[in-house]
Amino acid sequence: MDRSRAWTLAVFVFIFGDAAAMQARGPILSRIGEVFDVTEAALGLVAPAGTVGFLGAVVVSGLFAGRLPMRRLLAVGTLVTPLALVLAAFAPSYPVFLLALAVQGTAAGAFRGLDRVVLSHVYPDARGRMFAAYTLVWAFGAVLSPQLVSVVFSVADWRVIFLVLAGCFLPALALAGRYELPSMAAERSVSPAALRTLCRRPAVVGTCLGMVLVGALEGTLFTWLAYYARAFYPTALANSLLSTYLLAYIPGRLGCTVAVDRVPSLSLLLVVFVPAVPALAVAFSGITGPVLFAAVFVAGLAISSGFPVLSGYAVEAAPAYSGPVNAVTNGATYVGLATAPAVVGVFAATYGIGRVLVSTAAVALLFLVTIAGLWLWTGTADAPAPHRSAEY
Repeated sequence: MDRSRAWTLAVFVFIFGDAAAMQARGPILSRIGEVFDVTEAALGLVAPAGTVGFLGAVVVSGLFAGRLPMRRLLAVGTLVTPLALVLAAFAPSYPVFLLALAVQGTAAGAFRGLDRVVLSHVYPDARGRMFAAYTLVWAFGAVLSPQLVSVVFSVADWRVIFLVLAGCFLPALALAGRYELPSMAAERSVSPAALRTLCRRPAVVGTCLGMVLVGALEGTLFTWLAYYARAFYPTALANSLLSTYLLAYIPGRLGCTVAVDRVPSLSLLLVVFVPAVPALAVAFSGITGPVLFAAVFVAGLAISSGFPVLSGYAVEAAPAYSGPVNAVTNGATYVGLATAPAVVGVFAATYGIGRVLVSTAAVALLFLVTIAGLWLWTGTADAPAPHRSAEY
């Protein structure tokens, strides 16, 4: 196997495992609350614990991608991530459990800040398609995770889940330890002044605003959807509702993989994201049965387009700075992922989880307004061409 294929496989294996680890949190939330005897407000800290370290690591590694020993950092990420999951499995208390999630998130962030940089330079003529394929692999890991949790719950303690998840990362660790990286010489370093200039570009600003909203929607649904469903379904069926939502990511992101090179990014988002608003309103109206599952699937189909299309859009606007752009857009996503579930937990303790989750429809509507505003601001539905005269 040549280096390019080996590292592509390593990236895809890691993103599969990272998705599975993230999506295991929501289905075990009720069990964690019972085992450690904590409130809904405290359970809201699970998402931030796994995200705050990730956010810092993904931003730092992405911003300085052109200066860092990339292979070493990627290898460290593949090593520490499974070790942290083992720590979570044997955590004796809730604070230690949160600490393990923070370590895992930090290690994963170090890898995730660089993985799309690798893909960007290995596949310079197919960035959009590879980024969409990357998110499709994430979707497969995410879909399987809630069902993994249900299977483990039926035969073993919840702690076994984290040991199984740790094993998912071992192939990536083996590949990272064996193969040298392909050349990353095209990745340019960015100075603080250049970074400020880059972050003021309309395409980057608009992408970051959109990513915060997508992250808020995904973080809320990933964390609280199965918990919400536990009010009227047994555990396995509640987890199946989350799986239904995540299952929609597969056709959604497969469609993005096909469409992203044929349809302007912003027009694609405006078309596919519209159904999310009524679907979320219906899903959290208190309805149950097939209509609930259908509404959740439609919502997932729409929301799945946000991250891959916007991330590819931003990189195409500044392809020589894929590391910094990857850092700020990933960072924006995880700001939403970290903060929204915690806010939901606080309000759920007072108003009930169902009433609070209705707000996701308003967030989806605000995302559509943001994308329309970005189109008006840049004057094009495609990623604006890089400024050849700009000095970064």
